[in-house]
Amino acid sequence: MQVNETREKMNKLRLCGMVRSLDDQLEDPESSSMSFEDRLSLLVDREYVDRENKKLASRLRNAKLKQQAALEDIDYSSNRGLLKSTIASLSDCNWVSRSQNMIITGATGTGKTFLATAFAHKACRMGFQVVYCRVSRLFEEMVLARAEGNFLKFLEKLQKKDLLVLDDWGMQNLTEQQCKDFMEVIEDRYDCRSTVLASQVPVKNWHELIVNANSADAILDRIVHNSHRIDLKGGSIRKKLKAVNSEELAIAISTS
Repeated sequence: MQVNETREKMNKLRLCGMVRSLDDQLEDPESSSMSFEDRLSLLVDREYVDRENKKLASRLRNAKLKQQAALEDIDYSSNRGLLKSTIASLSDCNWVSRSQNMIITGATGTGKTFLATAFAHKACRMGFQVVYCRVSRLFEEMVLARAEGNFLKFLEKLQKKDLLVLDDWGMQNLTEQQCKDFMEVIEDRYDCRSTVLASQVPVKNWHELIVNANSADAILDRIVHNSHRIDLKGGSIRKKLKAVNSEELAIAISTS
């Protein structure tokens, strides 16, 4: 009876991890031989892990990552100029703690989005608040926020994110208004938050994407300054995988 009352109080306090741990102990005969301190430790550990998992799930949900990706799943077999040592040096996300940026460039299909998303996923696991967005969608959301009178709130929301991942940067030239809006985003984050930009366009050509020369200088100085750069080489991995899958299918058909 006392155990049931304890479980009920735990549930009211939303100590769901402790409840599950208590149930496990009650079902395990060997737990009765454990000391009070050890049993209490198991209860607390289960609750802690449960809460941390919920926080991680919430961060991943809010990050709106485009795909499931992890640094542990990176394929180094393709000749992309991607070094394990480089990824290892950045995998601790200390660059996010130091409010540094990352620039990932390469041709279509070389894995820019996967890599950017993998770093975003790791940052979530390290406890950082992250959000992923394609640049075209970012500008659409900014136009909508301005029309609804929520532009400043939108900027404040972005500014609070420890890591902002902007994909498909440079797909089209920026208009005057987009230059101003993008400058607002970058200025808010400069030296206090981290930004990842993934682009098909080499960094040396970024200046041409921005109509206003003064804005281009200001924006690029804040982005490129203090950034880690990863330049992916070679052709499309997606095309290679498609060719391999087609070949395997042809072999399977011929041998069936």
